[in-house]
Amino acid sequence: MRRKIVAGNWKMNKDMKGSVELVKEIIQTNKLFGCEVYISPSFPFLNEISSICELTPIKVIAQNVSEKSQGAFTGEVSVDMLKSIGVDGIIVGHSERRKIYGENDEVLRKKLDNCSKNNLEVFFCIGETLEMREKEKQNEVIENQLNNTLFDLPDFNLDKLVIAYEPVWAIGTGKNASSEQVQEMHHYIRTLLNLRYGKSSDRIPIVYGGSLRPDNSKNIFSCPDVDGGLVGGASLNPKAFLDIISSI
Repeated sequence: MRRKIVAGNWKMNKDMKGSVELVKEIIQTNKLFGCEVYISPSFPFLNEISSICELTPIKVIAQNVSEKSQGAFTGEVSVDMLKSIGVDGIIVGHSERRKIYGENDEVLRKKLDNCSKNNLEVFFCIGETLEMREKEKQNEVIENQLNNTLFDLPDFNLDKLVIAYEPVWAIGTGKNASSEQVQEMHHYIRTLLNLRYGKSSDRIPIVYGGSLRPDNSKNIFSCPDVDGGLVGGASLNPKAFLDIISSI
C-alpha cells in the first residue's frame, strides 16, 4: 500500500515568529494524523522549525536547493547544507521555480540526482500550463518532464520519491481542476511510472497540488490514484491545513 501524504508549502510567507507560531499551532492540536505530514518553511527558518518538529510526526522539507554541491555560487544552498540542519526532504521543480527562475530540465535533473545520492526525500513537481491544456497536450508535457529528468537517472532511490502533479493553470488562479481531471492525470502519471520502473513504481506516491482547500480536498483525495496533496495557501492557516489532513 502506498504512503498517504499531505505537505504544506509555505512559500515566501511568515517571518520567524509567524513560522514558529504556525508550526506550534499544528503540533498543539494533538491530532493523530492519518497520513504523513510535511511542512516547508522558508530557508532562514528551517533549522528552528526542524528542531521544534524533531520529536513530532511532522517532517520538514526545503522549498528549493541548488544543483551545485559547493563553491563560489553566491546565494545558493546545497543539499549537504540542508541535510546538516536536519531537513527531511526537498521540493524540486515547483512551477514557480520553472516559470519565474527559468529552471530547465538539465538543472532539475542535477537537483534530483543530488537529493537521491544524499538520501533525502524528493517532492518532484510536474504539470502543464493552461496553454498546453487548451491544446490538449498535457500528456505530452508530463511525459517530457519525466523523460528529460527523473527517468534519465538510472539509480534514483524510489523509496524517497514523491511525485506532485500541479497543473499550473490551477495554482493561485481561481481555476479549479475537477476530480475527474485530477484522476485522469494521476492515472496517466502512474502508467508512465509503471512503464519506466515496473512493479517498483507501485510504491511511489503521487500527490496533487493545485489550490487544495478544505472544501475540495475530500473529493480529490477520494480519487484512486491520488495519494495526498501538496498544499499552498491553505497550509498557512492551521485549521484549514488540519482539515485537509483530516480529509484524507
